Amino acid sequence: MNAAATDKPVIVVTAADLAPQALALLQDFELVFAGKTPTEEGVATLCREHNPVAIIVRYGKVGAAAMDAAPALRVISKHGSGTDTIDKAAAAQRGIQVVAAVGVNAAAVAEQALALLLACAKSIVGLDTRMRAGHWDKSTHKSLELGGKTIGLIGLGAIGQRMAAMVHGMNMRVIGFDPYAKNLPDYIESVPLDAIWRESDVVSLHCPLTEDNHGMVNASTLAQCRPGVILVNTARGGLVDEEALLQAVRSGHVQAAGLDSFAVEPMTADHPFQQEPRIVLSPHIGGVTSAAYVNMGVAAARNVLEVLARDKAQA
Repeated sequence: MNAAATDKPVIVVTAADLAPQALALLQDFELVFAGKTPTEEGVATLCREHNPVAIIVRYGKVGAAAMDAAPALRVISKHGSGTDTIDKAAAAQRGIQVVAAVGVNAAAVAEQALALLLACAKSIVGLDTRMRAGHWDKSTHKSLELGGKTIGLIGLGAIGQRMAAMVHGMNMRVIGFDPYAKNLPDYIESVPLDAIWRESDVVSLHCPLTEDNHGMVNASTLAQCRPGVILVNTARGGLVDEEALLQAVRSGHVQAAGLDSFAVEPMTADHPFQQEPRIVLSPHIGGVTSAAYVNMGVAAARNVLEVLARDKAQA
């Protein structure tokens, strides 16, 4: 859309679309879409051209350059829960609020985590490939039964607790680490982080990426894990040292990994994970369902409206 054609305040959206329900909430604004694969430089250029009052972030990064290019910018709203693609320190320095649609895609992401876990434990992808090649492995294959096993959840926010409820229903022992979590249900045993590595048959990541936990799954922590552990990551790729994980899978110390997030996205061509049959891959789509698309769009739009209304009231 060409924002110059109206006098409406502008919102830049780092995507090619928003849910119709979100568009309806933002009808008093002119929306400028950055496309399916926005770059940080491209977003800064749009900000320079349109001087938006808000940015809704779906894809790509928003850094200081975009903020400096938009003097009217008051709020950066994440279409989802993870704000690691936004330079929050730069925003704070400029008085720009950063808000997230926390919890609205919790069911979708937790279901993806469970799907990856089951795919790993039951060798779904490998067996499917074998059967299509004419094999019948009934007499030789043994899957992992999850009932009675221990799952360690790192991060006990809305997604982690949703995952906990589902695996508790499968009769798994649930332990978790989250220094900020309160009022946990009684079937989640809160433990120190080192206990997660030592005691878990499955480790599943549900925490935001921060400077402190970057690469938390590494050669050292994997070595502390039980032989045959399964790793699931539907959070952020930066939490995992990918080379260390690859070596642990190849050695058999990690039985399998189910990954929906990666250090570089989209995944680079000829990534070694693509050749490892015991790593199950999905393209960061855990939160991408029809319902979550609407919920995240509506929440992101409402967050923008709330911040702008508050700023107007305080002016």
